[in-house]
Amino acid sequence: MARIQISEMSWVEIREALDRGSRTVVFAVGANEQHGPHLPTSTDSLIGEALASKVTRKLGNALQAPSIIVGCSEPHMMLPGTVSLGPDTLKSLLRDYCLSLARHGFKNIVILPSHGGNFAAVREVTDELNRSLKETRVVAYTDLKGLLSSLAEYSSKYGISANESGAHAGESETSMVLALRKDLVKMEHAEEGFVGSFDDKIELFRNQGVTALSKNGVLGDPRKAEVGKGEEYLERWAERMLDFIRKELDV
Repeated sequence: MARIQISEMSWVEIREALDRGSRTVVFAVGANEQHGPHLPTSTDSLIGEALASKVTRKLGNALQAPSIIVGCSEPHMMLPGTVSLGPDTLKSLLRDYCLSLARHGFKNIVILPSHGGNFAAVREVTDELNRSLKETRVVAYTDLKGLLSSLAEYSSKYGISANESGAHAGESETSMVLALRKDLVKMEHAEEGFVGSFDDKIELFRNQGVTALSKNGVLGDPRKAEVGKGEEYLERWAERMLDFIRKELDV
């Protein structure tokens, strides 16, 4: 299988790929934050890396840039292990990152945020970059509500409610991490968290943090998570992103 990750390629290989027409580059923007007592703090970044890899291969003639593995995680700072960037810091990082890729000749830059707290900053910097860059297009999927609805829809096939599927460390995320790194998941510690309507509590979450809703840091119920479900969720998420990218870039 052809190598697609530029972090594993020499500059000579990257130049050759660019010369062959690989002018689209994809990368994820994850986080390092608490995900309940059963999931690793790298959850969002693990999922983002896998998603970016799937999307890059499905696109064809594209390369994958290294994921950004920290993000805007202030609502989770009351639980140990969370590392948070301010929105302006993340935007500055993304700005420099994308400008570097553009300077090397990439014409399409695809950003895939896999952590909800990053969506607003990613959207703002994407709009800014598209105003300033003349020969490079930046696209990013930033419909958080749509994404959460999609994940809930995937889970519903198995009789799992939207609130169990969850907005954070619930069934859907837990299933995906089981599929990716089962060795990092402690299902014996999986327990129900907040299973009410997150839409009704989002301002409380943003203003007072996750523990105002859930003492264990879980928004959902991970106990029905399974490897096979996670594999399906990742594949369907990647296909959804592929449809979005092709529409935006006409590729």
